[in-house]
Amino acid sequence: MSTILDDLTTVRDWLRWAVSRFNEAGLAYGHGTETALDEAAFLILHRLKLPIDQLEPWLDCTLTRAERAAVHELLMRRITTRKPAPYLTGEAWIGGHRFLVDERTIVPRSFIAELLGGDIASIVGSPERIRRVLDLCTGGGSIAILAAYAFPGAIIDATDISPEALAVARRNVVEHELNQRIRIRQGDLFSAVQGQTFDLILSNPPYVTDASIAAFPPEFRAEPALAHAGGPDGLDVVRRILAEAPRHLAPGGGLLVEIGTGREALERQSGQLPFLWLETATSSGEVFYLTAEDLAPAKPARKRSPGRSTPPQ
Repeated sequence: MSTILDDLTTVRDWLRWAVSRFNEAGLAYGHGTETALDEAAFLILHRLKLPIDQLEPWLDCTLTRAERAAVHELLMRRITTRKPAPYLTGEAWIGGHRFLVDERTIVPRSFIAELLGGDIASIVGSPERIRRVLDLCTGGGSIAILAAYAFPGAIIDATDISPEALAVARRNVVEHELNQRIRIRQGDLFSAVQGQTFDLILSNPPYVTDASIAAFPPEFRAEPALAHAGGPDGLDVVRRILAEAPRHLAPGGGLLVEIGTGREALERQSGQLPFLWLETATSSGEVFYLTAEDLAPAKPARKRSPGRSTPPQ
């Protein structure tokens, strides 16, 4: 009697089978992939130690029996555990950069990462002028590392309240050979950098509402709750960042924060702050930018148009 290992012989066979099984199981995505096809391709390519951005060349390759068994085991673990794929592979990819990840930290993903990998100068001005960067709620350190690449002359402080997440961040900093430029600090938001100012503050803080967390599928419940919990309206941590950031921004500095879908509530609560809402390839109005001058007390309001506008020089 034939078994599944006998019947499925090529990468194409396993890809088709995985998509069918993933759809049948009702898996949820959003940890680097958005569809069953992309998720299956990532897992299969990872297990076969093939480039994760190249599927076509391998589709009709025949797998050895040992390879088929290994692929089957990984795909079944994704179905039975309902853990995000990067927790099963131990790695996540952003813009061609590999990051180590495990269940001590949220799976790295951020619209800020897209901005850092794009035309960041249109937002913050010349990258050469950025000498000090702070990454709040750094988690596994991916944004701090991408900031180091975007601003090659900058020193980056990366803070998080979770010592477990920072252990992962330290591994990633070493992996990217950025020990001399990224300093990992444990503390609640700005508590680890008291008295210091920065040319740019970045943050992808917890911003999920209590109601959304209660409705999480298993894949999102597998991540540390602390990394998601933003309170009743998702803005508890964001409000604290806005309140404390002015004391830590150098003249001409800026604050770049991802807040998910909380734009309307934040604008309603924040009076006349002239938020510049940014767009990425996959989001609109989920990241804002404010300058140090915007946040200064008694600053008159001014209107800004949405999109990738260049701040006034």
